[in-house]
Amino acid sequence: MVELLPSILSADFARLGEQVAAAERGGATVIHVDVMDGHFVPNITIGPMVVKSLRRVTKLPLDCHLMIENPDEFIPAFADAGADWVSVHWEACRHLHRSLELIAQNGMKPGVVINPATPVDFLLDILPMVHHVLVMSVNPGFGGQKFIPFSLEKIRKLVNLRQELGLQFRIEVDGGVAHETIVQIVQAGAELLVAGNAVFGKGDPEQNARELLAMAHSAEPVQIAPQ
Repeated sequence: MVELLPSILSADFARLGEQVAAAERGGATVIHVDVMDGHFVPNITIGPMVVKSLRRVTKLPLDCHLMIENPDEFIPAFADAGADWVSVHWEACRHLHRSLELIAQNGMKPGVVINPATPVDFLLDILPMVHHVLVMSVNPGFGGQKFIPFSLEKIRKLVNLRQELGLQFRIEVDGGVAHETIVQIVQAGAELLVAGNAVFGKGDPEQNARELLAMAHSAEPVQIAPQ
């Protein structure tokens, strides 16, 4: 099932609770939180304290995407703040298996992220451990970037691997997810759609979320019930 995960990176932080509530009314089912440290990516955003505040204003799962160096040092703090899902970058983890175990041990669903230049095949050994794989379809660090087209092939490869290996991980996409790209992203096989600027950048977040979801659902393959 396709789900919309609005990214608060593009929200108005002076009205964060109000904007998250509007996106939820529009059909959002998970809130995406981009955490950047100014080292792993060229931007600084938020940390556990904002997640803790966000936890007070929404009951939706909080999907924390850690674009940071040394994520193991901060995973317990995000658990304490109320995060539900935490994803770490293949490129940032010296011991990825250990990092994913640490996320699970802290009661959260573990995810792994790959940057545009990182091949899907690098994830083969840890795919059985993860709740979701996040494909970066832009180079991480800033919102509002254009979708990188070869990301679609990475999504398709993950769909095939999941089927071949008999796994259940979900496929998430972050970067350039907008009205003009969402159909092809869903058709490629993505299920968790992170959209920041397309939801919060202009207009009404509720209406924007509703429109994006309608387009995504129109692109979903029809599920035929067994006879």
